[in-house]
Amino acid sequence: MIEINQDSFEKELQSNSLVVLDFYSTECPPCEALAPKFDALDQLYGKDIRFIKMFRQGNRELAEKLGVKGSPTLLFFKDGQQVGDVLTGGIRRSDVMRNLDALLPEDRVKDIHASITPKVTETETLVLGAGPGGLAAAIYLAQAKVDTLVVDPLLPGGQVSTTHQVSNYPGFIDPQPGFMLAHNMAEQAKVAGARMKVAVEVNKVDLEKKEVIVDGHETIRAKKILLSTGASPRYLNVEGEKEYYGKGISYCATCDAKYYHDKEVVIIGGGNTAVEESEFISKFASKITMVQQLPHLTANRAAQERAMADPKIEILFSHEPRGFYRQGDQMMVKVEELDTGTVKELVTDGVFVFVGMKPNLDGIGGGLDTDDWGYLKVDHEMRTNLPDVFAAGDVISKQIRQITTAVSDGTIASIVIARELQ
Repeated sequence: MIEINQDSFEKELQSNSLVVLDFYSTECPPCEALAPKFDALDQLYGKDIRFIKMFRQGNRELAEKLGVKGSPTLLFFKDGQQVGDVLTGGIRRSDVMRNLDALLPEDRVKDIHASITPKVTETETLVLGAGPGGLAAAIYLAQAKVDTLVVDPLLPGGQVSTTHQVSNYPGFIDPQPGFMLAHNMAEQAKVAGARMKVAVEVNKVDLEKKEVIVDGHETIRAKKILLSTGASPRYLNVEGEKEYYGKGISYCATCDAKYYHDKEVVIIGGGNTAVEESEFISKFASKITMVQQLPHLTANRAAQERAMADPKIEILFSHEPRGFYRQGDQMMVKVEELDTGTVKELVTDGVFVFVGMKPNLDGIGGGLDTDDWGYLKVDHEMRTNLPDVFAAGDVISKQIRQITTAVSDGTIASIVIARELQ
């Protein structure tokens, strides 16, 4: 694999029938995550496909011509023409392989896959999940000289990385962009000595054996496992929801209500969380429109009475959202009246969605004790019911889920783990 500039790009295409090009940037966590995968795949496919890299900021003209707007971006070429997917951001090894395989004959693909050597990685502590809880634990563990490996199917930061601004994290006078707070946590863990495997596919988690298989070929074995996989909002799965997540749509009143002082917001939901959070948001917003699919609220009676008595809150019963759209600096929410099928357009400054959260435990079983909502039960030292398996952050059963509480959980777990490994 070589690094080229835009002046030699056409020559590379002319000289090589099959090419994969990595546009990268410096100080780019997703680029750092991709680099070892790209190198490893070059070793596998390099005899058939030309692997090249290009510094995006130093070759802006070509990047713009090819429609590259982020780093890293992988482009695939066959006989001088761009083919396949445009991969960007947290790029997974399997997605790269799928596009590389599409460039080659089937028999050659089989030979390459057959040549993949299974890999075993040993570590003292495996931290599964690189949100604030996992990263705090990694910092403490690495500083205690515990060999620590952090694995995450996405990029470091968890929900923090998609939060517009964080103004209540101790130590920062000015609000911090969520992605920068996440980046700084991850860098601090790496400086302390923690290893990172992010944007990987977690294929299997065996808590009894303390083994995790990633990217289909690497088995990670640990003495201790810390589950810090977090929780995710339950999505409505309507148009625009994921596109505007963190860009007009929020799932956390504590995090974002303060940014809507004297502004109008729409709240989706009518259960305990939606109604109770509407009280908090009402301290800031000038008007709240609550969209509830049922003909009544389902929150506890006391909360309902307070919401109904709040002059700032208007409730649209028997309505469901059908889409979220940008309208200048504002959001527009399409809602359908279920009784009549009439669609209305609500123009607002921001949207809060409160239809529940779910712990990120897909593929993780092994007899873990959970509460009625599926969150992991732990003791005061963050131990689960399984030996040498700990849990921290939003994935555990608790009342308050914030960045600071996740960091606290990770701190407790890491100190207990470090002591046991001494």
